[in-house]
Amino acid sequence: MSRIDETPEFHPVRIAILTVSDTRTLAEDKSGQTLVDRLTKAGHSLAARTILRDERDQIADQLRMWCADPDIDVIISTGGTGLTGRDVTVEAHRDVYEKEIDAFGTVFTIVSLQKIGTSAVQSRATGGVANGTYLFALPGSTGACKDAWDDILSLQLDYRHRPCNFVEIFPRLNEHKRRK
Repeated sequence: MSRIDETPEFHPVRIAILTVSDTRTLAEDKSGQTLVDRLTKAGHSLAARTILRDERDQIADQLRMWCADPDIDVIISTGGTGLTGRDVTVEAHRDVYEKEIDAFGTVFTIVSLQKIGTSAVQSRATGGVANGTYLFALPGSTGACKDAWDDILSLQLDYRHRPCNFVEIFPRLNEHKRRK
């Protein structure tokens, strides 16, 4: 069963937060701030934070820039995962992914189903890996950010989580790029 093993030492992760919105400012960004508050309370560090408009190329460029930064381990975006014409965050993430973490969206849907019922079908939350960096796209609602962090990411980004976690495989994410 899933659990935290208190025996090993905690390993802080450096996390960048990207809010995708055509209307929010940093002062009004409740979802981004919710993620910042939760990640720092858990012992991780905020590596970067910005807000971008719903423009696919700009989002993808920002994700690539952060993936190239050796001081960023994880990128979490919030917003732009819905079904409307301006919701392009998922497409931008997939432009960057080397590998998609298919089960992330599935598990997020299961968590959401327990909280908001069948409205969970409207989410396109996604996760992936690029250049040794984890990327996660969450909906823009504060509730969705809380659910994703509390029920999935806080556990998978904790090295002590058993039976396995994302942190323990950081060293192997780029092994395909090593010379043979």
